[in-house]
Amino acid sequence: MKFNTLLLHGCKDTSDRTGATLPPIYQNTAFAHESSAILERVFDNRAPGFAYTRIGNPTVEAFERRMAFIEGGMGAVACASGMAAISMALLCILRKGDEIISGSALFGGTLGLFDDFEHFGIHASFVEDMTAESVEARMNENTKAVFAELIGNPGLNTVNVRELADVTKRRGIPLIIDSTTATPALIRPLEHGADIVVHSSSKYINGNGSAIGGVIVDGGKFGWDFEKFQALKEYRKAGKFAFTARLRQDIWRNFGPCMSPQNAYLSSLGLETLGLRMERLCSSTLALAKSLERNPNIASVNYPGLDSSPYKSSIDSQMKDGQGGSLLTLRAGSKERAFRLIDRLKYAHVATNIGDVRTLVIHPASTIYAHSTEEQKRAASVFDDLIRVSVGLEDPEDLIEDFAQAAAE
Repeated sequence: MKFNTLLLHGCKDTSDRTGATLPPIYQNTAFAHESSAILERVFDNRAPGFAYTRIGNPTVEAFERRMAFIEGGMGAVACASGMAAISMALLCILRKGDEIISGSALFGGTLGLFDDFEHFGIHASFVEDMTAESVEARMNENTKAVFAELIGNPGLNTVNVRELADVTKRRGIPLIIDSTTATPALIRPLEHGADIVVHSSSKYINGNGSAIGGVIVDGGKFGWDFEKFQALKEYRKAGKFAFTARLRQDIWRNFGPCMSPQNAYLSSLGLETLGLRMERLCSSTLALAKSLERNPNIASVNYPGLDSSPYKSSIDSQMKDGQGGSLLTLRAGSKERAFRLIDRLKYAHVATNIGDVRTLVIHPASTIYAHSTEEQKRAASVFDDLIRVSVGLEDPEDLIEDFAQAAAE
């Protein structure tokens, strides 16, 4: 099956006997059982079933199975948000004294999370360029994870997953890829050597801005050294599945960042059109980027699918049909000009999300990076005149015309 057929027919839900084409919404907190003995076995993971929605729900499980299948993973755990997914993926394997290596051009929320990790004795070491050479040079005996955004937000810096994976596997360190802005429609990072994939499903998976969520997909192929990764030692019997076993039965279960059944349903619904949406979004974004690149009133345009982008070769070598996603950034020349351009747009909403059906624009420096240091902003390519554009499903001709009039002097 090709991708769009796979989305619809690749992972069928057989738990419902009514013939429903979508999993029903089990909007309840608890699940009753015929006896205390049965419930005991369910709680002890010795029998299938559900007990309490914080630790498992049929609607959420249906979404998890579909995400694992689409990404080519062994299993998935859905979370209340993308930030919850990143937090749980890392806290599942890290302890006090451990270090993460990551690129410095990170989403502002992730930078804030890594700052908070410092209070727990977990250190993040940042490299300017996430190349195999720079990452390996930064590794030490405390390094327990390498974390990278596949296409950075909003820097749009693109990593070569295969090259990073060659280094991390040689050094026995898991590679965790945030593939939110790429999605499995463009690339399945596990096939390129990544070990764990995380998504903010609030974005392109959901696709219409109706549900917050996140998901962690475990490739199930990493060979865990249980002396090195002490947090997983108790789950030694699970072998290569130790990560998901601890995640579901311990850290995620205890912290409680579960996805709601309603949001799982909406995310499953959005997932079915992911391939079609990404194809249209990517083509429209490339057309708009080319138009803006020719506009004399725009200081510069950044989009990895442009021939002028330093990441074009990385996009061409990894992404389906060389598609570069649906985010672009432009520099207006000053903060005042950036605000004026944003406020003159007719079709774009001034909003902080990405991956909506509508085009969304934001001034990152004054919003999602408002609490970042100047050094962090520079590292993330966030400047006072920068505008981030999340291109939607409007006709590209209308968007091109709208941005041209908004940028006119």
